This record gives sequence, structure tokens and C-alpha cells, in this order.
Amino acid sequence: MLLAIDVGNTHTVFGLWNGESWCAVWRRATNAADTEDQLAAWLKGLFDLSGFDWRVDYALCASVVPAANEALDKLCERWLGVRVHFLRTGEEVGLPVDYEPASAVGADRIANALGALEKYPAPIVVVDFGTATTFDSISADGVYVGGAILPGVGLSSQALFQRAAKLPQVEFKAPETAIGKTTIHSLQSGIMLGYAGAIDALATKINAELGGNATVIATGGLGGLFLGLCESIESYEPTLTLEGLLVASRRLELLVSRA
Repeated sequence: MLLAIDVGNTHTVFGLWNGESWCAVWRRATNAADTEDQLAAWLKGLFDLSGFDWRVDYALCASVVPAANEALDKLCERWLGVRVHFLRTGEEVGLPVDYEPASAVGADRIANALGALEKYPAPIVVVDFGTATTFDSISADGVYVGGAILPGVGLSSQALFQRAAKLPQVEFKAPETAIGKTTIHSLQSGIMLGYAGAIDALATKINAELGGNATVIATGGLGGLFLGLCESIESYEPTLTLEGLLVASRRLELLVSRA
């Protein structure tokens, strides 16, 4: 059993791979102040509710919150009896990276690239809708060549609500028309349709730089909202980062066996 952990700025996703499928995927708010004991109590409760034995064989983590790593390390070692491996570079899992410096590419973006390459022919653009929305660009020869980062739709809209006292928070729902007839309608038009337009504009430019025939896929918690709304996005892969960690775990085990 593999425990794959994707630590984002807003949420942490725990996935259990039983050798054939993801038998469980659990999401928790990321809190760097959590102790290993708090995490263990929460996670064991989910194991018990799901009818799983409290054990794993291997643990692999992609984290963009360094302050949370120590508790995860202790969680796995103390409560699960395994050492967690933190994915750090593309080099360690056989992913060529053309970026300056290569070590600056986040572990989640490495995992996204690995997961995408496992399912789609290159070139590929991965749009990950999280706290930030990131674009991961993979060239036709399978090299991670960079991308783009913009504020996530939740982060940018929250800034608007905080700075404009009379504007209400609204549901992330695309309206039928761009011309808003109410304040809520107008906000949803600007937030959803405007953001979708920004995604399409960036995806189109990146695609052109990759040669014009890239597959554009979405992932991340809010990615499903933009499937069908963004003309450039062809599919939504909600577990793409976990899939990439699965690929990484196989490559790391292969490296260990050859050592």
C-alpha cells in the first residue's frame, strides 16, 4: 500500500494506492501547526471508517509547505513505521527539467508532469487550479520547460471581497451571459468568465510556444469548474498529482533496487 501525500498551501490530499487503484483519497486543510499526533488521530480515523488496516508499505510526499514536512515525517515514522520520501527534483525521478534553477520547480509541478506524461502524449500543458493557478509545460521530447503562475481564482476573488466592502461573496458558478443584471451576476461574470479568458489566453500562448499541438489538461480542486468553460482545456484529471507521485514511487523503487 502506497500513501501519497500532496501538500498544497490550502489543502493536503492523502491518497492510498492498493496496487490497482486509488482506494481512498482524503482532503484536509493544510495547517503547518498540526503535530504528528493530530495528523495520526485524523488519518487513523479515516482508515478505520474505510475498513483499512492501519499500515502502509511506502510513503511519498510532494510538499510546497516546508513547515509542514517535519510533522508528516514523524507521522509516517512514528505511527506508520515507514520513512516518507519527499519528492524534491525532477532529476531523481528521471524527468528532464529546463528551468533556472532546476531545483526551484515545486514538487507538485514535477508530479503533475510525471502524471501527465503517463496518460497523454507530449507536448502537454497542465493547468493546476489551487491557491495559485500554475501552468506546467512539457515539450514534445518530454522535458519540463517551465510555465506560468497567476493568483488562484479563490485568492483573487477573496482579495476583491475584502477590499470592496459592498460586494458580497458569491458562489463560483458561471452565469449564462457575460452582461450581469445583478451584482451577483456581474461578479460571477467577472470572476468565472474573466478568469476562464485569462486561462485560455495563457494556454494559447504557451501552446504556440510548444509548437501548437499541445494537449491542455486541468487538475486541482477548482479545475472541474473550468472544464467546458475554458475552450483550451480538453480534460480534467482530479488525481493527477497523486498519479505523478505513483509514477515517482515506481521510479524511486527501481533506483533503490539497482543501488
